[in-house]
Amino acid sequence: TCWAGRTMPGTLSILLVLVHAAAACEFGPFPYRATGIVCRMTKPAALLLNQETAQVIQAAFRNAKFPNITGERSMRLLGRVAYGLSNIQVNDLSIERSEVELKEDNAAHISIKNVTALFKGTLTYGYAGAWFLQLFHSVDFEVESSIDLQLNINLMCQKDQVAPDASDCYLAFHKLTLHLQGDKQPGWLKQLFMDFISFTLKIVLKREVCKEINAVAQTLTSFILDLAANFVQDKDIIVDISLASDPVIKASYIESHHKGLVLYKNNSSVLSDSVFSPSLLTESRMLYFWLSEHSLSSLAAAAFLDGRLVLSLRGEKLQELFEVEDTEVQRKAVQMIFQGTSYNDSVAKVRSLTQPQISLQPEGIVVRSLVALEVSILPTGEEPLVALYVEKEISVTIQATYAEKKLILQPVDSSIEIKVFKCTADPSGEDPSIQSFLQNMISVAGIPEVTSSIGSALTSLMNSKRLDLFDIINPEIITRKGYVIVQLDFGFPRHLLLNFFEKSL
Repeated sequence: TCWAGRTMPGTLSILLVLVHAAAACEFGPFPYRATGIVCRMTKPAALLLNQETAQVIQAAFRNAKFPNITGERSMRLLGRVAYGLSNIQVNDLSIERSEVELKEDNAAHISIKNVTALFKGTLTYGYAGAWFLQLFHSVDFEVESSIDLQLNINLMCQKDQVAPDASDCYLAFHKLTLHLQGDKQPGWLKQLFMDFISFTLKIVLKREVCKEINAVAQTLTSFILDLAANFVQDKDIIVDISLASDPVIKASYIESHHKGLVLYKNNSSVLSDSVFSPSLLTESRMLYFWLSEHSLSSLAAAAFLDGRLVLSLRGEKLQELFEVEDTEVQRKAVQMIFQGTSYNDSVAKVRSLTQPQISLQPEGIVVRSLVALEVSILPTGEEPLVALYVEKEISVTIQATYAEKKLILQPVDSSIEIKVFKCTADPSGEDPSIQSFLQNMISVAGIPEVTSSIGSALTSLMNSKRLDLFDIINPEIITRKGYVIVQLDFGFPRHLLLNFFEKSL
């Protein structure tokens, strides 16, 4: 969550998502071996979230349902005095600051200083005097309060998910002053009720506010878990983000480890040899994601099995693919392949014939696959005619960047080996102009077009999960042997939290 800041926050909710109590779940002697995804949030990120999400405690006070308070007391000379406080509401709530300390017992110790609030309601009282004199009356009241709030958030794991417990909650009252009917001056009636109402009022406030804070923590945790689960799921492809090991809590960061297994139509990948080590991540950026080669390979495999690695090009896109340079060799090859048919009456399909093999290296993401290129001419009223069919083994090294809310995949190196070649204009496959043209077209235009299309599709998918609502600052995607690190600073999308409170509380 956070270490120190101006307000108590929903950073608490982030901590609840990232951390759980070790005693509640069993992970075995070598938990890192099953780690496919790691998230590390550093102190600057926690402080930012702390400043942006003061609505958590404020909502807890405002949404607390205060019951009517009743009591009775015997007073000398006055006899039995009964009273009741009803219609209690909170106004003018403010929080001065909060301080949070993370402990290695998987708990967050949060101290919220000087919560000032004005409670309003109705006081009804009555008493029977020694001479059977009876008087019953109702007046409006205000209670000015100044409160310090102490929270110890215990974190548990239930079914590999986080379950927060904020029931260890204590309110310390610096000020609790009762005003009747707007009268700000001390009077015997006000003093009488203040003496024996304040104790009851403190108990009720503590019970209801702490109960509401616990409820808000639970609701926020569910909200963020739902966001995360939705982000890593698309139709039949799901990434398992259940916890893989105990969290790491340090003075400068908190870190969680997730399985990162890919589920596709009830089939799951298996990971038992993860190379993750906490030393692979630094603390200079606000947020880190560590992704294993296994997780990315499994995602590529699921995309292949789901029929997503197919690209169709026609019209201007097809023209861009085949007219990579204006030379005599190109014009001759294009004329032979398309036989004078326009690009609008033709279509090219590029698809992966085998499951792509992903290898993460310092140079980038290395992708190997057997790919087919099929160009069909579509004569009016006739069956499509396959003018060109090529199968080629491709190995391409891709460097990934994220800028202006777009994922950019840039091929930096590639090798191509043609395995199958069929062309109606060159049945023997021996025309050097077509062979040379195809090699150049695939490397110069084909591979960049395919990677660009994949990058655009992934960007659209991520934006559909609302990633574009976040202000992502100077992101870096760093590949190493067997893993990739995404590190960034960010601005918190405050309206997401506001919408959450509007809908849920």
